[in-house]
Amino acid sequence: MEGASKWVLFLKACLIFSSFINSFGNFNVAAAKIKEERIERKLANDDQSGFISIDCGLPKNSTYIEKTTSINYISDATFIDTGVSKSLSPESRVTHQQQLWHLRSFPEGKRNCYRINITSGTKYLIRASFLYENYDGQNDFPEFELHLGANLWDTVKLENASLSVTPEIIHVPSLHYISICLVNIDSGTPFISAIELRTLKDTTYQTQSGSLSSLLRLDLGSSSNRAYRYNYDVYDRFWSPAAYNVDWTNISTSFTSDSLSQNDYQPPEVVMSTAATPLDTTASFDFSWNPDNASSQYYVYMHFAELQKLPANESRAFNISLNGKYWYGPLVPKYLSTSTIFSQSALSGGQYQFSLYMTKNSTLPPIINAIEIYIVKDLLQSETEQGDVDAITNIKATYKVSRNWQGDPCAPVTYLWDGVNCSYDGYEPPRITSLDLSSSGLTGEIAPHISKLTMLQYLDLSNNSLSGPMPDFLSKLQSLKVLKLEKNNLTGSVALELIEKSKNGLLTLSVDENPYLCSSTSCKNKKNNIVIPIVASVGGFFILLFTATAIFWILKKKKSYVSSNPQGASLESKQRQYTYSDVLKITNNFRRILGKGGFGTVYHGYIDDTQVAVKMLSPSSVQGYQQFQAEVKLLMRVHHRNLTSLVGYCNEETHMGLIYEYMELGNLDEHLSGEDSGAKLLSWEDRLRIAMDAAQGLEYLHNGSKPPIVHRDVKCTNILLNESLQAKLADFGLSKIFPTDGGTHVSTIVAGTPGYLDPEYYISNRLTEKSDVFSFGVVLLEIITRQPVITRNHDEKTHISNWVNFMLSKGDIKNIVDSRLHGDFDNNSAWKAVETAMACVSPNSTNRPTMNEVVMELKESLASELSRKNLNRGCKTKDSIELVSINEVTPLAR
Repeated sequence: MEGASKWVLFLKACLIFSSFINSFGNFNVAAAKIKEERIERKLANDDQSGFISIDCGLPKNSTYIEKTTSINYISDATFIDTGVSKSLSPESRVTHQQQLWHLRSFPEGKRNCYRINITSGTKYLIRASFLYENYDGQNDFPEFELHLGANLWDTVKLENASLSVTPEIIHVPSLHYISICLVNIDSGTPFISAIELRTLKDTTYQTQSGSLSSLLRLDLGSSSNRAYRYNYDVYDRFWSPAAYNVDWTNISTSFTSDSLSQNDYQPPEVVMSTAATPLDTTASFDFSWNPDNASSQYYVYMHFAELQKLPANESRAFNISLNGKYWYGPLVPKYLSTSTIFSQSALSGGQYQFSLYMTKNSTLPPIINAIEIYIVKDLLQSETEQGDVDAITNIKATYKVSRNWQGDPCAPVTYLWDGVNCSYDGYEPPRITSLDLSSSGLTGEIAPHISKLTMLQYLDLSNNSLSGPMPDFLSKLQSLKVLKLEKNNLTGSVALELIEKSKNGLLTLSVDENPYLCSSTSCKNKKNNIVIPIVASVGGFFILLFTATAIFWILKKKKSYVSSNPQGASLESKQRQYTYSDVLKITNNFRRILGKGGFGTVYHGYIDDTQVAVKMLSPSSVQGYQQFQAEVKLLMRVHHRNLTSLVGYCNEETHMGLIYEYMELGNLDEHLSGEDSGAKLLSWEDRLRIAMDAAQGLEYLHNGSKPPIVHRDVKCTNILLNESLQAKLADFGLSKIFPTDGGTHVSTIVAGTPGYLDPEYYISNRLTEKSDVFSFGVVLLEIITRQPVITRNHDEKTHISNWVNFMLSKGDIKNIVDSRLHGDFDNNSAWKAVETAMACVSPNSTNRPTMNEVVMELKESLASELSRKNLNRGCKTKDSIELVSINEVTPLAR
């Protein structure tokens, strides 16, 4: 048919128009006019918990909400430590969204990389944006490579200063971070304007192999000629209007925001409200494209919805063919219900021509509302094994390595980190086998993170200023063949295992020119080295003096604490180190188990007639020893009625344990989950008091302790209850002490429990007191609702804060508070608690309250509940009656 033959050019025209619209240059102009549009739109739920939106070049610590999309953007300063921030001229900013006003340029280095923490195994839409606008005054369009981890993602070619290039890829990372790298290919200076990540449902965009690079995403039948993104699209996909075609006509509908039934792909309702159909009702609807590369593979997604309420004598049914062969059908679009048809496997083999044609019994021509086309992107280069990456990243942070260590340390081989060598067998991920940091100005002790490089064969730390003893883990590196530590300031003696390996020819060992290090097997009998005894004597004197001062200080603190806490006096006065034999007696040979965790097993015991809990470190606990040391040191110096008290500890060879005061009612989670048959149903007053106790414990760590301490693992299982339901924070193994120099954060490898973990900390590695505030907010939501922190429905995970946010839209507090309370609580008290919790879990830490403010809010919530109870008991004082009447007339803001 003549009409159909013209339509073969349809996709080519659409591609040209799409590249223009998707370039952001005019996208934002359209976005600014969206408010004038008469089409009723259903806005996406303003939940950006699955969004990571980074404005590259934005000043450090800056954040903002982009006006036309309401997306929250943050600075890229915490994700990269190279490059130069640049800004567009005020004139150039007028027609662009705010995330394009800045950029980061990379005039130095071959490869510069962003490292962004994500959730491994989660499907992401990843987008990078590049807008030149002659920011450097050179009027010379650069060309450079864009890498995702160890693989080439795209080549960025700029051909118009005012139009951005915006490559997209759908990818499932296998690691808990991604690297986005810009690689200089000597064709101009690389730069980047924005990076955006959006989580997608696992059930969408499934492929048999590879990731998907976006080629095209079209809104067919559009009457507005405008592009759409968030918050029309919950996944923030870009939808471009298709180019006008004389052979089709548009049909549309207007529906209420709840009219359209969606599937998991959730194309925007404003897109699905229009469709294209042949102008000639007997013609087929055709589109085609010719790949630039015949070996490329494609996935096609077509979205359909019937927009007309068809009378009984009308029907619409059609088949779909590919290159003249039946492909799918018959398809009968459902009225105001989205159906998505897609290729089950990759399409390959050259030209592609799709045709939608009527079935014999159909009275109406085919329609199509939207289409997406993706190119398969095979990212074949394996990234370095996760444990090695974590270890080398920690080593870089510990020693502040100034080399250009960015991106994947081993891959691709062209960009192997300086001083690093790796093994490549083609099947397993690359492993780090060699580390050369000689003459690198290193100070401090030998970093324990080196022990995590379990495949290390060559280690050179020579000619630095390293001090302290040689750590035992060096002798445990089974693959180590060369160890060079000469020309440092190491002390003590070399491990006998290393000396024996060197004698047997299994290890090349170099430890010369360490004046205080003994490398002989007879170090203890060595008489001719007068330096070590003198140093040891002087050192011993200062250690003795320090120890005496510390004991005096601790006893003074204990005396003050015991006088204010008589219930804990009997335990506090006995705080000391116990032998393993003592622990066996205390626990009656570990007879009664109280619980188990990642650290080890907790046992019940007695010291004299006082009950205690004994937590023994499991030999298989990977980080248990470090957490053991951290907890002992912390609990020896902090005391508060809402922190668990340390009675003593055992540190005897392989037997390590902590002895605490016994908390009769176990942890809070047992009472909320109801899994413990003996658990008590907590009243609303009980819950508020427990929450306030825990908040006061945290507030003390943040403000009462000098220097401040961040707990890092606040959760219901780490809140313990005694017989009177007094709550105390426990488990300080992950706690971090803040510097005393006025710093507001520390950079550290992310640690904590999923669901309770601050998303801002998770993304940036920047730990602040507000990270604890987020975790406490999750706990408070659990206390209020008794809902699980993460709910899984049909492979979709829902966080408790999202559930509460959804319930809040219904406006009934009784649907939020634990139904087991049967409404036995003060409404205003509950609203206050919910509002406090939701403020705590704000994605942006600057919007969260301090723990001091949280304590004050909870006190007000408790006061409202106590007033209600007093009234119910008949204590109707004038003050309480006035309070209730005021609250009823002017409820808290919702």
